[in-house]
Amino acid sequence: MRALVYHGPGLRSWDDVPNPTIQAPTDAIVKIDTATICGSDLHILKGDVPAVKPGTILGHEAVGTIVETGAAVTKFQIGDHVLVSCITSCGSCRFCKEARYGQCTGGGGWIFGHLINGLQADYARVPFADNSLYKVPSGLTDDQVLFLSDILPTSFEVGVQNGRVRPGDTVAIVGAGPIGLSAVMTAKLYTPARIIVIDLDDGRLAKAKEFGADVTINNGREDAVKRVFELTAGLGADVAVEAVGIPATFELAAELIRAGGTLANVGVHGKPATLHLEKLWIKDVTITTGLVDTRTIPQLLSLIEGGRLDPTVLATHRFSMDSAMEAYDVFSNAAKTHALKVVLTGTPVSGNTKSKVAATASA
Repeated sequence: MRALVYHGPGLRSWDDVPNPTIQAPTDAIVKIDTATICGSDLHILKGDVPAVKPGTILGHEAVGTIVETGAAVTKFQIGDHVLVSCITSCGSCRFCKEARYGQCTGGGGWIFGHLINGLQADYARVPFADNSLYKVPSGLTDDQVLFLSDILPTSFEVGVQNGRVRPGDTVAIVGAGPIGLSAVMTAKLYTPARIIVIDLDDGRLAKAKEFGADVTINNGREDAVKRVFELTAGLGADVAVEAVGIPATFELAAELIRAGGTLANVGVHGKPATLHLEKLWIKDVTITTGLVDTRTIPQLLSLIEGGRLDPTVLATHRFSMDSAMEAYDVFSNAAKTHALKVVLTGTPVSGNTKSKVAATASA
């Protein structure tokens, strides 16, 4: 089969690799019908996730069709159309029993494209299939459910729910990339009084408006802080969501928060960020971090089925799976291409593909 393979910082290729096989009775083999690229994949290519070893197939977001099941799989059968969660769950460790699947100590958690081969491939092995797959409801398209693999539950759980957004709140979201825009979509479910989005890209701020932001700001850090405090009668935001993953945006989010408010960090950080306790200690501020658990996938599926949520607006570019190298170029150069999320569509397996290791622009 063919797959997008990581070969070390800055290096990726579209390779011929062995087909996955059942390794445990709880496994399933899924033919990947639709996949996407995540900002975490770019962090891996930058070398920010050293646990990823050269030779690993990338990707952790996909929709597919089951083609084989292990003897212990009871909830699914061959031919089922399924969403593959970015988080797998053993179902029996302490953390899984607490619905903190991202912290699974029984062999699950975030393993796709991280500790085991991922989903940007023709086929993938899914461990703990009964706990890690979701049947796609009849009538829903791949595009409608694809972003429930990771980005929607990440923004919802780690940003909106950890941030404790409540009706009437002022929510300030730092970063108008896919995570920030998904936070706008899911924060609206809690009817905040206003959603403020801060970014340095006017194009993405225009998208934020389309997604439901009430106020957008692109005038530098000092002006952003000033505007947020003006809009809140000098108090600051009830909830600040950091959706980028660099020190400057984390520190900006910390400046925006009111006394007693919550800063929810969603961005994946590859470098240390300064925590200004000399300013925060007296304000009774709560700071949350976290890896997504994907426990809200059923809830989000229901919202999509009911027409209350439409993630398809996140998809801006489409490629066949065997054009994954080009898709990475487009996604990693979003400032010029205006890419939010790219959709990779699987194609029938045929022939051998010559592998060429290429340097990515995100190196």
